[in-house]
Amino acid sequence: MRRWLLRGAVAAAVCLPACTRHTIKFEPIEIKPIHITMDINIKVQKQIENDFAFMDEAKPKSEK
Repeated sequence: MRRWLLRGAVAAAVCLPACTRHTIKFEPIEIKPIHITMDINIKVQKQIENDFAFMDEAKPKSEK
């Protein structure tokens, strides 16, 4: 008796979810353009000084 009750409970547990209705809705994916604004502050003064340092060295001392 106990075995039949256990089998019946297992069968009910397996069959019960099959009786419910599941719906899955597939909607199209919306792709929108992304606008990105980037503010970049670059310190170039030191690099410019390094790049043109040879000009300062090449100048005669009377021009400085």
